[in-house]
Amino acid sequence: MKKTQPASPILPGGYREMLAIAFPLILSMGSYTIMQFSDRVFLSRYSSVAIQAALPGGILAHALTCFFQALAGYAGTFVAHYYGAKRHDQCVHATIQGLWLALLSWPFILLLIPLGIAIMTWSGHSPTVLAAEKSYFTILMVGGVFTPINAAIGGYFMGIGKTKINMIANAAGCLINIGLNYLMIFGHGGFPRMGIEGAAIATVISSFLTCLIQCVIFMREPAFHQAKQRRHATHHTTLWRPDRALLQRIVTFGSPHGLQLLLDLGSFSLFILLTGRLGELDLAASNIALSINNLAFAPLLGFGMATATLVGQHQGAKNALAAQRAGYTGMKVGWIYMALIGSTFLLFPKFYFTLFSPADATFSADELLTLGRQMLILMTIWGMFDSVGIIIAAALKGAGDTRFVMRAMILGGWLMFVPGIIVCLMCGFGILAMWMWCALYICFFSVCVLWRWFRGEWKRITLIEHTETDAY
Repeated sequence: MKKTQPASPILPGGYREMLAIAFPLILSMGSYTIMQFSDRVFLSRYSSVAIQAALPGGILAHALTCFFQALAGYAGTFVAHYYGAKRHDQCVHATIQGLWLALLSWPFILLLIPLGIAIMTWSGHSPTVLAAEKSYFTILMVGGVFTPINAAIGGYFMGIGKTKINMIANAAGCLINIGLNYLMIFGHGGFPRMGIEGAAIATVISSFLTCLIQCVIFMREPAFHQAKQRRHATHHTTLWRPDRALLQRIVTFGSPHGLQLLLDLGSFSLFILLTGRLGELDLAASNIALSINNLAFAPLLGFGMATATLVGQHQGAKNALAAQRAGYTGMKVGWIYMALIGSTFLLFPKFYFTLFSPADATFSADELLTLGRQMLILMTIWGMFDSVGIIIAAALKGAGDTRFVMRAMILGGWLMFVPGIIVCLMCGFGILAMWMWCALYICFFSVCVLWRWFRGEWKRITLIEHTETDAY
């Protein structure tokens, strides 16, 4: 009888381990991309004003909530480290602290609404576009608390490697959002015709339901019940009680991560708002090209999250070699993906732009495609660098090296990128010059984080306390 060969062991930080965690996250981010994509398609069919307003209003809302999202979500990095150290009770405990941070962020998110409206007013968009932007932005901000809650609870499942749950919850939210978009934007199924306001309400509802799904599964986890029983047996206090020491540690490492994301999205939001000063064709082409870019960007975030998870798990297990291998594996897989998706941008630009062409635009489809094709070429070039920047920056943050990534963002984003696009605008260089400068900035940031990864200072960072017993 022929003997079967034993299965080869999974190499820590290798391709099999990476793809096992990354694939559900890619599908999860892909569902988010599809949701945004359908949002833009529906709105472009509704009116030219709606498609012009959706991206600036949406990205500004994301920029003003991203700090809280990143801070609460950084609890997931602690989860990954604790999971690597085989301290599963602490995984639950860290997640609960992340949920506290998310809930505490809601008043601050609401207080930022006037600031966002002031920024949009300053941007100089036409009155009709500005009114639509304000409505879309305000609704997203009112429901903005679900973003950090989803980050915190989703971080638990990412940290322990159960990324299929993230995929299921986000796919469900995506399907609900697409259905509600159709009903609320155009006024079907008994709903009033709400246009861009309907798209925003649909987004908030789907975010809440995604959050609810993950919270219910979290509280049914065996580790949750074990942590609850252990907490009662040792301290006779509730599992949901805030832990000041752990909260402070999450804030210490998570705040630079949140600031980096805020600065990144803030600079990009400014870029998008400033393009509105160049005319309807430039704004529409740029917004459509950036909406297309989400097809590439969101799955790259999935690779980045998987890389951060594996780096965190292996660092928690004190295996720096496997953590380093995970970083390089994530980067190579990201390159392969970006080369594939980028080739479709170059080969089929008309297909992409036809999906978004507004029916009531003052410019022709040929004018839009001529300008958009050049943007897609630039987007493909910077995408190869962006894959490095996204994934290696995520790897550094997964190891706890959040301060360096923040400093690189300040240097590249606000001392290079923002002044450059302002100069382009003031000197009348046009939209393509602004896009070229954006590509140079992405290249600069990617080189910075890759240099840091090569140097290896991140290996010496201690994110969690390594003790024999949990800190309960």
